[in-house]
Amino acid sequence: MNSTPPLPLLVFSDLDGTLIDHQTYSAAAADPALKALKSCGAGLVMASSKTGPEISRIRDALGWSDWPAIIENGAGVLPPKDAGLKDSAQYDQLRDHLNTVPQHLRSLFRGFGDMDAADVAKTTGLPVDAARLAKTRAFSEPGLWDGTVAQRAAFLDHLAGQGVTGREGGRFLTLSFGQTKADRMAEMIDQYRPDHTIALGDAPNDIEMLETADIGVIIANPHRAPLPPLKGETDGRITRTRLAGPQGWNQSILALLDTLQLT
Repeated sequence: MNSTPPLPLLVFSDLDGTLIDHQTYSAAAADPALKALKSCGAGLVMASSKTGPEISRIRDALGWSDWPAIIENGAGVLPPKDAGLKDSAQYDQLRDHLNTVPQHLRSLFRGFGDMDAADVAKTTGLPVDAARLAKTRAFSEPGLWDGTVAQRAAFLDHLAGQGVTGREGGRFLTLSFGQTKADRMAEMIDQYRPDHTIALGDAPNDIEMLETADIGVIIANPHRAPLPPLKGETDGRITRTRLAGPQGWNQSILALLDTLQLT
């Protein structure tokens, strides 16, 4: 007989601009809700475009290392208590495909692999040591796009012929071999079988995750255009916060725990 107690709630959360402040990279404003999740026995899966080593550091600092994380926009999974250092063979293959793009289009995309740690630090606002972790990629390549919409479509069309897709995140266009946060989310729901699921995010690459969860929360982000209306908003299954970043995250989680009678 399985004696593992049922999991009351599994939370899937984006990081930058959602659980972590867009400018300060702090999650301090979400501390009350993080403590409340611990108290009710909930799980928290961080889901981000960040690398394994980056999320491992954040996960450890916030006290959630017993839970897996979704890394590099769903291209990989970070197991519990894992430091996130992985074989880069898939990333190297992705870069090889990227470098087959015609130069007039390739020159418009500046990926992390085209930057040194100082450039990544300047682009992201991260300290240089954290930028080095952001460059330790195993599955995907984020970058800055500096062309037109039509040029972007031609760029992605060329890569699609090699199995590479592009997804718009909070700041970057991220290239990968196609798996999403929602794909990994479904795997974890099947594994943990929680009574309820909540997803929180602020960017286009969070949309499938928000629409997959029992409850979705779009976190306000004044630094980017708001997400379009999503399936589930009209019936109240997906809501939007007024407060941005970890403040909105904190308020939403505390309110949802009360609604679900988990406080």
